[in-house]
Amino acid sequence: MGYVGLPLALAFSKHQAVVGFDINRDRVKELNAGKDSTKEADPKELQEALNGNLSVTADKQDLAKANVYIVTVPTPINDLKAPDLGPLKNASQMIGQFLNPGDVVIYESTTYPGCTEDDCVPILESESQLTFNNDFFCGYSPERINPGDKVNTLASIVKVTSGSTPEAAIFVDELYQTIITAGTHLAPSMKVAEASKAIENAQRDVNISFVNELALIFDRVGIDTRDVLAAASTKWNFLPYSPGLVGGHCISVDPYYLAHKAKSLGYHPAVILSGRRVNDSMGLFVASKVVKLIIDKGGAVKNSKALILGITFKENCPDIRNTKVVDIRKELIAFGLDVDCYDPWANSDEVLHELGFPLAEALEPKGYDAIILAVSHDQFLTLKMDDLKSSQSAVVFDAKGLLPRESVDARL
Repeated sequence: MGYVGLPLALAFSKHQAVVGFDINRDRVKELNAGKDSTKEADPKELQEALNGNLSVTADKQDLAKANVYIVTVPTPINDLKAPDLGPLKNASQMIGQFLNPGDVVIYESTTYPGCTEDDCVPILESESQLTFNNDFFCGYSPERINPGDKVNTLASIVKVTSGSTPEAAIFVDELYQTIITAGTHLAPSMKVAEASKAIENAQRDVNISFVNELALIFDRVGIDTRDVLAAASTKWNFLPYSPGLVGGHCISVDPYYLAHKAKSLGYHPAVILSGRRVNDSMGLFVASKVVKLIIDKGGAVKNSKALILGITFKENCPDIRNTKVVDIRKELIAFGLDVDCYDPWANSDEVLHELGFPLAEALEPKGYDAIILAVSHDQFLTLKMDDLKSSQSAVVFDAKGLLPRESVDARL
């Protein structure tokens, strides 16, 4: 019942009974109280659903009430940048205990082509003692949720669908047509649907890595990358990507799933992995640039006070999954700086639990020798950097191209 599962549950509950299951009992308690810490659900819509067809539970016995199961668990990577299928396998194992003949299991979690059939189906068969495509069926429909986006919402984005048999594919497609106003695209197989999701984000990752590499080059040349992009964008077929930190649950993770599958087939995906290396290095570049700016302005690096504005992986969203802002903080601390992170969107308890450090509760007037705008939350638009700078020689670095140029020392 997270960023993907909750919107689906709310949408389907307008048409039929829905059981929303989550192993996180605190999350279940929160939702049943009509609150959503992800800020994806409209409070009124959530309450109406709870009063109607939606029941939210952490009791797995309630899974027995369903005959269609939609899996929206996270699919992260481990410390070695390899797919972590633990949540996906655990969900499959749990569902398998309740499968009945005729049931359908649809996976939305992002993964590599073939994962549903090769990794999930055997678990479903083992737990249920039923036969795939005879007793039960599967589908794959990749999630396209964009956290924090109130324009491109679940219903307004075309949904790719697929099924394990032609009949199952039609069933899955028609099921989603009940909630997706933008329409659906029925893929010829589950592997095609899985691959489509993987390349969506790999393509964005590679494109962003290109402009990030340009930023690294142009910094050495001594010119502003955004000036170059503005000039190049005057050509009709230039793609206007911007440099930046690439975190989150999709773009910075999905390419590793595709690369894993490629390597298992004996192919080394050079372009995909080179793009990942560039994007994973940007936090270190920002921190190093800030340190150089401090030195250039005659400041002392060790024991300087730095402020990082924003910890979430994107603007106007509380999602901290795989945020790359932590790379900036870690590198600055390694240089000897004292670092505050401030973010009005993030949950301070979650940041402490997941990232291992506390958020600053308030901004310190005239307290910072270096300020880094890392996330472009709306609240930061009205901040006056001069009110936060310890002196006129304090450094301001804009990683988002959000602030007036005259108010910053450098930008990404």
